[in-house]
Amino acid sequence: MSTIIYNRFDEEVHPPRLSPDYKSTVLRAPTKPLIVVKQSLSELTGPIFGDFNLGPLDHDLTKNSVVNGQPLGERIVVHGRVVNENGQPIPNTLIEIWQANSAGRYVHKVDQHDAPLDPNFLGAGRCMTDKDGNYKFYTIKPGAYPWGNHYNAWRPNHIHFSLFGANITNRLVTQMYFPGDPLLQYDPIFLGVPPKGRDLLISQFDLSITEPHFALGYRFDFVLRGHNQTPFENS
Repeated sequence: MSTIIYNRFDEEVHPPRLSPDYKSTVLRAPTKPLIVVKQSLSELTGPIFGDFNLGPLDHDLTKNSVVNGQPLGERIVVHGRVVNENGQPIPNTLIEIWQANSAGRYVHKVDQHDAPLDPNFLGAGRCMTDKDGNYKFYTIKPGAYPWGNHYNAWRPNHIHFSLFGANITNRLVTQMYFPGDPLLQYDPIFLGVPPKGRDLLISQFDLSITEPHFALGYRFDFVLRGHNQTPFENS
């Protein structure tokens, strides 16, 4: 399995650790220069995902938590590839996603947004990339939701992605947005990404993966290094 590596200090692509308009970064961003800590045996040896056991519906959020009926909302297919700077595939990468439901509500006790929970939608899934670096999820398009960053603040529709490399210590986290979302121009998290990187966080509508009478398709690729590397969260 290839190890996930990228340049965490590329200020032209990745968001800064401190972005004052995104208020929680003021509290959590480091105030002193970072120190590189030498990896110990535990970081270098495991746990390893080589033979990770996935369930048959782990990638399908429209079915992996159904209680009685189907989840509410617009069904979508999200697919893409994980590649390096030369376009070479990164196989056997564990990808996890989590998101709000179609009403903009997370299944989490901290989320007290006055929107309904969906008993048939957990909002989390995972899959492994194949030998060509491909992945695919079925899910529901997430709704926008208010958050307490500033007056009348709303998060755009988005899906959180987490990519793991050779072991659990090699992890990258980012967010995928949708084309044409009017809230993007008001969102401090999205605007905290340098202009060069913002377009790389917006998925593309893909008619070729759209399934007739079932779900619209979106493509979202991950480039782990190089000029077009995907922006990942630093803080």
